[in-house]
Amino acid sequence: MNIHTTKRRRFTAAAAASVAAVLALAACASGGGGEPGAGDKPYVALVSKGFQHQFWQAVKQGADDAAAELDVEVTFEGPETETEVEKQLTMLQTALDKNPDALGFAALDSEASIPMMTDAESRGIPVIAFDSGVESEVPVTTVSTDNLAASAEAAKHMAELVGSGKIAVIAHDQTSQTGQQRVEGFTQYIAENAPDIEIVDTQYAAGDQLKSADAAKAIMQAHPDLKGIYGTNEGSAVGVVKAVQETGKSGELTVIGFDSGKAQTDAIRDGLMAGAITQDPIKMGYETVKAAVAAINGEELEPVIDSGFYWYDKDNIDDEEIAAVLYE
Repeated sequence: MNIHTTKRRRFTAAAAASVAAVLALAACASGGGGEPGAGDKPYVALVSKGFQHQFWQAVKQGADDAAAELDVEVTFEGPETETEVEKQLTMLQTALDKNPDALGFAALDSEASIPMMTDAESRGIPVIAFDSGVESEVPVTTVSTDNLAASAEAAKHMAELVGSGKIAVIAHDQTSQTGQQRVEGFTQYIAENAPDIEIVDTQYAAGDQLKSADAAKAIMQAHPDLKGIYGTNEGSAVGVVKAVQETGKSGELTVIGFDSGKAQTDAIRDGLMAGAITQDPIKMGYETVKAAVAAINGEELEPVIDSGFYWYDKDNIDDEEIAAVLYE
C-alpha cells in the first residue's frame, strides 16, 4: 500500500518544532540509549543536509512513515546549517562506523564524500542518494526532485509575470547538485525562452535568510530598475522577501521562490511573493527508505526516483493536491 495515497498529511509548524527538537538531539549526540542496528530489524542510516529548514523535518517524517510501514530501524541526522560540509562528513563517517544495512545521504558537497562512498561500497553497504546526488557511481539510486525541470518551471512563471527587464537570482550554494541545478535550469530557460529578460546578477548566500536579504538589497541598490528576484531554496526566498519588505519595495518586485515553509506560504497569501515551487519532501523521505529496503533485499532500482514538484501561488495554494505537499 502506498502511504501517499492513504496517509498524506500536511506538515504543520507544531510538528516541525517537535521534530526539530528530536533532530537537534540526534545531530549533537554521539550515543545514548540503544545502539542503532543492535536489534533484529534492518538498520538504515540517513544523513541529511541539515534540519534548520522545515523541508528536512518533513523528509524525516516521510522516512519515519516508511520505517514504520516496512518494519525497519531508521536514524536521521544532519548538521545545524547547510554550510557545515565538514560536520556533515563527520556524521557520514560516524554513520558508516555503525555498519548500517543501507545508507541514505544528501550531499552538501557532491565531491567531498566520494572517499566515503567508495568505503561504503567496499563494505557492501548500499547507498541511496537523496535530494542531491554525488559525483560517484556508488549510489544505487538517487531520490530527488527534478531540479532542472522545477527551476525551469519557476523561470517560466517569472517570465510570464515580468515580461521584460532585469531580474536576479539569490542561490543557496555552488557545491551541491541541487544548488547548481536550480540555478542552471532557471537561467537556461530564461536564456532560451525570454530574450527580453536579463539576469543581471546571481549571488550565493548559503540559504541563510539574513545573508540572502543582504545580497538581495545589494542587488536592488545596484539595479534600481530590477523587476524580479528568484530564491533557490527556503532560506534564500524568505531572505528576498525580507529585503523587499525592508526596502519598501513590496509590490514593485516579483519574487519567486523554491520550497514551501510557513514564511513562504504566508508571503504568497499576503501578496509579497508571486509563487514558488514546492517539492514533496514527505515522499522523498518515504521513497529513500523504501529504496534502501529494496537495495538490502538485492532488488534492482532505477537510477533516479523522481519525488515530484508543483508550482503553487495564491490561486491554487488551498487546492487539495497542493495543500498535501506544503510543509508548514
